[in-house]
Amino acid sequence: MPAPQPHVKLPAELLAHPAWQQACEQRDFTQVFRLVKTKAGIYPSRIAALCGMTPSRVGEIMSGRRGLAHIDVIERVSDGLRIPGAMLGLAHRPWEIPKLRATAVGAKEPAPHGETDAELSGAVTEENYGRDLDELLSLADGKVTRSTLIALQSSVEDYWRRDDRHGGASLRPAVVGHLRYVVRLMRDANGTLRQELEKLAAELARLSGWAYFDARQYSTARTHFAQALRFAHRQGDHLFMANVLSCMSLQATYDGHPTDAVRLACKAQDTARVSDEQPLVMAMLYMREAFAHASLRDRSACHQAIGRSRDAFEAARGHETAAPSWVRYFDETKLIVDTGIALARLGEARRAEPLIAEGLRRETAAQQRGRAFHAFWLATAQLHQGELDTACHSAGLALDLSASIDSPRVVGHVGEFHRSLAPYAREAPVVTFEQRMREALG
Repeated sequence: MPAPQPHVKLPAELLAHPAWQQACEQRDFTQVFRLVKTKAGIYPSRIAALCGMTPSRVGEIMSGRRGLAHIDVIERVSDGLRIPGAMLGLAHRPWEIPKLRATAVGAKEPAPHGETDAELSGAVTEENYGRDLDELLSLADGKVTRSTLIALQSSVEDYWRRDDRHGGASLRPAVVGHLRYVVRLMRDANGTLRQELEKLAAELARLSGWAYFDARQYSTARTHFAQALRFAHRQGDHLFMANVLSCMSLQATYDGHPTDAVRLACKAQDTARVSDEQPLVMAMLYMREAFAHASLRDRSACHQAIGRSRDAFEAARGHETAAPSWVRYFDETKLIVDTGIALARLGEARRAEPLIAEGLRRETAAQQRGRAFHAFWLATAQLHQGELDTACHSAGLALDLSASIDSPRVVGHVGEFHRSLAPYAREAPVVTFEQRMREALG
């Protein structure tokens, strides 16, 4: 048996060339093989080895004395030369699309890093931390000082920065470990220090929930969000409870439960009003509601929620420093791009496109994951307007941004956008995008 041949990579300019596309469409393998030789530098002997053919047969095909008709042989040529199946009138070949690393919604989520279901059940105040963690924690003296709190808060802020730049999936072990450490410290703390630790525990539980949400492990995310709610409730921190409920609303939108998402967003607004109805918080919460209504295709309710978000944001101008630190990310750029995404979800692509494009223009390089999301939303809005070239270009930008991101949510957007390209599978921009997709995710 001959040794397996290494895979080839046809140049993108060849795949996009009109002569190539015409030859593939007509299954003119005389021209296909000639172009492979002249444009890709793959000679007949190599073509023969890659496609499981004899050199003499390849020579006959290139000279026009023989053709190819059997589907199994055409599939071998597609697989051997890495010609996208759609170009030859075939279904997508198994090698074309890499397996997306997103956790399937509804699938049982594996316990990460050897943790058991009981350890992830949310009962972090019980004894089920594991012997290894107990041994590590025994190394600490157990005394909480003001410097301890400052160091822990600095770690939380760093986690959020890393989440924004690289995604939250890979942060889960560290964040959950920090959460458990803080809960242990709470046992021996009293008074003000205990209250400060409980605030940190609430923030770490929310961050844990967010990290699992970004990993598309939704049931584990809900467990941690529920933890955060309990900690915040004991503190009487209604604004932070509203913040957690808003995260749960966004997750419900992603999880295919938009009616629940509306209820959670409205409950978050009611909870925030128990405090002084901080306008920047309300602006963010109204936008969460708009997302949910958009998923339900409730045009009137969505536009009303967007309007309330805009009005609340205007009321917050000049008073941003009075808002909780966790909501200050919701600036004018975020308002613009989220409005565009809500409109895109609603199906109003023409109105959505310039808003998302403006948001992308304003965002900084540090907002890597957000920019990747927004580039895919921009591509989706452009595709819905029939702008195939522009949409694939925007999606290519998103793939480039995704290279350093560990976020199954982003990968989920890749899959959704790729599925929407199915009617255009033979078009050159789609073939080029799929090649870039294989390179980025394969």
